[in-house]
Amino acid sequence: MKKILLLPLLAICLMQVSCKSPRAATAALNDDGSFHLTIVQINDVYEIAPLEGGNTGGMARVATLKKQYLRSNPNTLLLMAGDFVSPSIYNSLKFEGRRIRGQQMIESMNAAGTDIAVFGNHEFDITESELQSRLNESTFQWVASNSFHKSGDAVFPFVKKTDTITQALPQTLIKTFRDADGTEARIGFIGLTQAFNKASYVSYTDPFTTAETLYNRLKDSCDAVIAITHQQISDDSILARRLPNLALIVGGHEHDMRFKKVGGVLITKAHSNARSAYVIDLQLIKKEHAVSVTPTLKFLDQSVAYDPATDSIVKKWTAIADKSYASLGFNAGKVLLTSGAPLEAREVLIRKAPTNFSKLIVAAIKQAVPAADVALLNAGSIRVDDVLQPPVTQYDILRSLPFGGGIAEADMKGRLLIEILEAGRTNIGTGGFLHYPESVRYNETAKRWLVNEQAIDTATVYKVALPEFLMTGGEANMGFLTKDNPGVVKFYPAVTTVADARSDIRLAIIRYMEKTTR
Repeated sequence: MKKILLLPLLAICLMQVSCKSPRAATAALNDDGSFHLTIVQINDVYEIAPLEGGNTGGMARVATLKKQYLRSNPNTLLLMAGDFVSPSIYNSLKFEGRRIRGQQMIESMNAAGTDIAVFGNHEFDITESELQSRLNESTFQWVASNSFHKSGDAVFPFVKKTDTITQALPQTLIKTFRDADGTEARIGFIGLTQAFNKASYVSYTDPFTTAETLYNRLKDSCDAVIAITHQQISDDSILARRLPNLALIVGGHEHDMRFKKVGGVLITKAHSNARSAYVIDLQLIKKEHAVSVTPTLKFLDQSVAYDPATDSIVKKWTAIADKSYASLGFNAGKVLLTSGAPLEAREVLIRKAPTNFSKLIVAAIKQAVPAADVALLNAGSIRVDDVLQPPVTQYDILRSLPFGGGIAEADMKGRLLIEILEAGRTNIGTGGFLHYPESVRYNETAKRWLVNEQAIDTATVYKVALPEFLMTGGEANMGFLTKDNPGVVKFYPAVTTVADARSDIRLAIIRYMEKTTR
């Protein structure tokens, strides 16, 4: 039976952040009863440096934007609606002997003046100890309403530890503000995360029932309650319908910017990687208990200067990364695609169907192993969860497949190939979903797999090229796929020389793009 340590600690958290009864303090004579809060919202930010040749995004621009609004309204907050420590190319790099695992992002967010963050599902991609380090390094506040730390059968809040204190992450947060004429406002925050990543050290409660419970605790003590969420917009819409008096839902998860109004509740989600930020003016008319919300989408392009302090942090980590890439034979800044259609690499699409980016990678594998009858790619190799906008550089390829790895070659019998393809077909929606050339297809009517329009023969031997990870048996529903499987007639030695594109799948992609794109 699961031992729950949640309630005592949550009681402590709530005592720390809950509102006291409204004080009967004498208001300033010129208090007009109107209050403005400015929110700068970003979400799904995996890159600290600007992208698209420096034309868009970057945490140094985020910092500038916050400072601009802070000068005109001291009551300005920078909110991060989840997904920032992962996925990232930095997660495969080391600094001072340890995996970076989001350290560069936390330091950049600290410098940019982040005020509040919530967990995204990708925050739990890294290990338990690595996430604890990132929490400890953060100088901003976290709200974790439905995500909890699990150890064995015990469940309790995540904590942030400093040299002097261990502080549980609260389920709710209330911040008190006062404007120039003395108007005081108390704003409550709830932070929700979709239960997508089932990491062993994480436990989730239902986001809707949790939000309802916490909202009812907050609503009579606050002037407004804001939900910061990282979940699908369909779930945000459900939340808005169940809690129609929320002031606002500041959301993340989708990468292509979303804006929706459900009843009287606005849902805002900016573009990923800080290509844009939502700037939201929340106005309270206290005597009328009225709240109005006005969002404006701001693009973080060349018109926004870099904040020098944050930019110095970005440059520090960029130099660390570039040194690592160069040691592996890559020129991170070299442009591979100058124009044309963006490359689609969002997980919600690439784990269900082919995209132009998955097709490009499969073609690159086939070019690296021209004798292969079949080239395979597991969707989980692609970790960027983003759309790559031209100009696309070598760095974009590196960050798309941060773990790299060589291309393996195996001669295998048709029955094993069919088993692999079947496993990939049933893995739809996961990283084990398989991509392959158009020469390979499944005939739904005949229930057969075809190669070059010929049914795969169970006894025939086929040469297959695939990421070396797939041959470890580590992919979902593919534990059978190892070089020791009886269906493997021959497994070829790994290629390690950098001169050979088979040595790293990212090198194969770069070589292919150098030949076929401009």
